[in-house]
Amino acid sequence: MSMMITSPEELPQKPGVYIMHNSDDEIIYVGKAKRLKSRVQSYFRDDDKLDRPKTQVLMKHFAYLEYILTNTEKEALILEANLIKKHQPHYNISLKDGKQYPYIKITNEEYPRIHITRRLNNEGASYYGPYTDATNARGFIDFLNKNFKIRTCKHMDGPCLNYQIKQCDAPCINNISLEDYKRNIKRAKLLLQGKYKTIIKQLERDMNRYSKNMEFEKAAMVRDQIDTIKITLEKQSIQPTREVDQDIIGIDHNDSEAAVVIISVRNGKTNKKDDLVLKQIEGFTDTEILTEFIKQYYSTAPAPDEIILEDKINDEEIIKEWLEEKQGHKIKIKVAEEGHYLTLIKIAKKNAHISLTENTKEEENPLLTLEQYLNLPKLPYHIEAFDISNISGIHAVASMVVFENAKPAKKMYRKFKMNTPGPNDFAMMKEVITRRYSRISPNYDKQIDSNDSMFIKPDLVLIDGGKGQLGMAVEVFNELNITDVPLVGLAKKFEELYVPGRSEPIILPRKSTALHLLQYVRDESHRFAITFHRQLRGKAFTKSILDEIPGVGKKRKQALLTHFENLDAIYDASLEEISNVEGINKKLAQTIYETLENDKNNKKSKN
Repeated sequence: MSMMITSPEELPQKPGVYIMHNSDDEIIYVGKAKRLKSRVQSYFRDDDKLDRPKTQVLMKHFAYLEYILTNTEKEALILEANLIKKHQPHYNISLKDGKQYPYIKITNEEYPRIHITRRLNNEGASYYGPYTDATNARGFIDFLNKNFKIRTCKHMDGPCLNYQIKQCDAPCINNISLEDYKRNIKRAKLLLQGKYKTIIKQLERDMNRYSKNMEFEKAAMVRDQIDTIKITLEKQSIQPTREVDQDIIGIDHNDSEAAVVIISVRNGKTNKKDDLVLKQIEGFTDTEILTEFIKQYYSTAPAPDEIILEDKINDEEIIKEWLEEKQGHKIKIKVAEEGHYLTLIKIAKKNAHISLTENTKEEENPLLTLEQYLNLPKLPYHIEAFDISNISGIHAVASMVVFENAKPAKKMYRKFKMNTPGPNDFAMMKEVITRRYSRISPNYDKQIDSNDSMFIKPDLVLIDGGKGQLGMAVEVFNELNITDVPLVGLAKKFEELYVPGRSEPIILPRKSTALHLLQYVRDESHRFAITFHRQLRGKAFTKSILDEIPGVGKKRKQALLTHFENLDAIYDASLEEISNVEGINKKLAQTIYETLENDKNNKKSKN
């Protein structure tokens, strides 16, 4: 239960979390303390006595705070980490949103599946990651699915191709017992945890048992699994001092952000390397930056036996106790001072430096540039854009394209048939934006399907147009009570950017890759809309005209469309040109020509 106050005098001297708000009721900072009153009182000094400039700025925006009491300082630390991750307050160090990175998910179903996700839900599933390279994560999933014959179908409605090619044991037809299937899932989890020796020992026992029972085909299959895993491990070997699970963490930072590299070692093998980013680090010390990273990262990621750092962290004993309770095993937090560990720390720091340098190069990171120019709350990893296509309001359609990590995510594209009478591109755009974003509105009162990409909240919505079009989109968002999705308008004439609440446009350099990305997104939405419109128009016209002409069957219709490319060209063709189409004789050409001429004349008379 939280309590709201405006003065530290009202606080108790007990452990807990304090949550600072500004006058707009936004959470701007979250902190924890062993003694709440003493800690919070330190914020209410004169400006010249505050410990850092960032605290001075924070208190200028402070309006009131809430506090939540906990039984112990450890409970306060856990609550603080969860609240920071949930609310991403402006004055806290912020680990780049975990949704930016993919996780490997093992579902909580009777016969679980393994797939990639960017959403962490509390529905009992198991998550492994984050992975900064989605391609590597998908490759690992493919490796697990093939080697342990895990089902990939969403609905178990009969054997599929994977069963035919012996890449699935078909639990849908009870071809494998639930016990054996779950054993395979358990082994996949061991691999994801980096426990390679354990899994190999288990598989070797199975292989020997099958051999003794003269089940040689099964024994050969298990042998192949073992060989595949061993080959994978050989590619990842390093020189360990001891065969324990370790995370080696290196950090490099500038004035505004830090790059973090984690080298994960499992049983003496390099399991993966992850690159992450910490934002809003201005005014924090190196120790505070490292401490905040450990708290936020391991609030979701599994902690190994040892965490190797370049320096000590604050609250080490409390963090250690929290992680041990969370993981169920002893954990050491060690500072690398010499030898092998120090070498690995240097490798991690060097990689972090490279990552930080690359992130600050505008030409290589258009998303970071967009975030900075548009003052976005986070990196615009997921961008959506729309376009309208119609001819005089006929067969009006809209397209929605999605870009993730600056690349087209074509599986998430959507097509819309317009209900708005035309021609009225402005009203049609309002319709499609309403239809798309009503699903993420707080007012939405229907069941949410977590697997439907239409329920994803984008990091940026691109509107094709200037102030007018952007104002329309803002109006729709206000009606839907959506306040946390950024909008930007791209005016075509001078390629200017407009954002809500700012009268003057933002001008990006012509050579800016950030501008090139937005142009690419806009042009792709236009291409997708035109393609859909042509498909609809072609289907409608061919159905109403060509299908009604005697003697024009499927093959001749296809020949006509192939020769002329579209129906408009057939309408404009002469009798002689129609006669030249393969399979069309002069008599049939005359019938086609006259039918289309009559149709054109009828349309003219109606107009």
